[in-house]
Amino acid sequence: MTGIRLQAPAPGWSIDADVVVVGSGVAGLTAALRCTSAGLRTVVVTKARLDDGSTRWAQGGIAAALGDGDSPAQHLDDTLVAGAGLCDEPAVRALVTEGPDAVRRLIETGAHFDRSADGTIALTREGGHHRRRIAHAGGDATGAEISRALVEAIRDRGVRFVEHALVLDLLTDERGRTAGVTLHVMGEGQHDGVGAVHAPAVVLATGGMGQVFSATTNPAVSTGDGVALALRAGAEVSDLEFVQFHPTVLFLGAGSEGQQPLVSEAVRGEGAHLVDADGVRFMLGQHELAELAPRDIVAKAITRRMQEQGTEHMYLGARHFGAEMWEQRFPTILAACRAHGIDPVTEPIPVAPAAHYASGGVRTDLHGRTTVPGLYACGEVACTGVHGANRLASNSLLEGLVFAERIAADITANGPHREGRPATGGPAAVLGLLAPETRREIQRIMTAGAGVLRSAESLAAAADALEALRLDAEEERKAAEPGVEAWETTNLLCVARVLVAAARERAETRGCHWREDFPDRDDAAWRRHLVVRLTPDRRPLVRRTPGADFPPVTPDAVTVDAPWEPQS
Repeated sequence: MTGIRLQAPAPGWSIDADVVVVGSGVAGLTAALRCTSAGLRTVVVTKARLDDGSTRWAQGGIAAALGDGDSPAQHLDDTLVAGAGLCDEPAVRALVTEGPDAVRRLIETGAHFDRSADGTIALTREGGHHRRRIAHAGGDATGAEISRALVEAIRDRGVRFVEHALVLDLLTDERGRTAGVTLHVMGEGQHDGVGAVHAPAVVLATGGMGQVFSATTNPAVSTGDGVALALRAGAEVSDLEFVQFHPTVLFLGAGSEGQQPLVSEAVRGEGAHLVDADGVRFMLGQHELAELAPRDIVAKAITRRMQEQGTEHMYLGARHFGAEMWEQRFPTILAACRAHGIDPVTEPIPVAPAAHYASGGVRTDLHGRTTVPGLYACGEVACTGVHGANRLASNSLLEGLVFAERIAADITANGPHREGRPATGGPAAVLGLLAPETRREIQRIMTAGAGVLRSAESLAAAADALEALRLDAEEERKAAEPGVEAWETTNLLCVARVLVAAARERAETRGCHWREDFPDRDDAAWRRHLVVRLTPDRRPLVRRTPGADFPPVTPDAVTVDAPWEPQS
């Protein structure tokens, strides 16, 4: 345990439960439903409203071998190729073999997917898939439909939930086992201010950390809270350097910040073409799948073309779809484009890469268990080993489903371990909080130094700038007062420092990690994982695994190389 805590008032109220699930996307709500069905007292804690996480924004769909001629083996092959040599094959095998039935259970829960004329689930293709295996809903509103169905099920089954609640830190007992979480309720609902949920099992399903960059497809709530909490609690994270930049995000102009509208990969799956200003399809000859190559390849090709031509974006051409197809198949994207003065029916869509998905996260085993006993993680906050160096399109919703069910099964099979109440007393390193206005500075530093293109020079500059922000926060005269925005900004700094530390260590280009100074993939030296934890003095300690096998979560079972020491 690190003994590191956020500066916050002591809890003024508490709830007792068997399981607390932090997050209300597909992973969190699925885990909560399964735990509740098993008779466990379950509490869901969510940062905004139940339906306000990243799942709601998912456009493309959910990948599973549901179609004729498809198989889990083919889905596995496509996933391994996209992961660029770093997927954990047992985790991928669990995903693709259990995935179809997990989708069917989601349908039984109440989710309605689009159907073909013969009544079967309509399937489309996305990048990296050699078959049509993407189930979608409402054309391009799959996440919204899944969220609707799960939220409705949570309400119908009377699962207790706390909305507008930012999780702060993990509670542990005298033996270092999970004993719940502290949280701050933002002036809404039954509780207010800082409180606690006491539970022997905590499931982190807090989503991503896209807000660490200036432009992202992630909602404003995606500030890396779960990864930061886990690091402070002593858990290990892995593969955090692999941040997927979605290649086709609606370009809103130079300097645009915050959440950007996504133009789903399914648009390319239905036949849209990437072109430059001269109308040239530059993906032809780049990859056998052209526009449907894995996302890292497409994002790099767009970035290269932008550099060659001195432009800030490329174009996605889909005028040949016609108005009817746009309105029926992609109504959400059509509305977003038109809201920004672009009509895809009559003109090409300007697009550029933006931060989209964290392939790494809190390190887990096949049952979602982390290196802290009683702490589980699933969804984007977790690193199960499924995604490797680059997530295959539409595997994220499936991963949330499959591994949430695995977590619930593990908690149910083993029963809640009530070994003690949260420990009190003892030394704790209280983090100095960053001022809320520092958030934009972190985003600027990360976009410039650790974005799509990285180098030793850019990453060193980012590390130095982030360290200066940390030192400023530790000076009492510059530290911010406790509050939601200060806590979020402090979490962003934590995950940014760890991401940069891992990116500096990986001296190669692999998947969605692109080093200009090391442009080639180097399997001999780097077909291995980077595992990071925080030391008690708050330094990221980066270790390499000896090979590509995903390491077990039992700390004493991990064989590692000598740690990388951050530069002073």
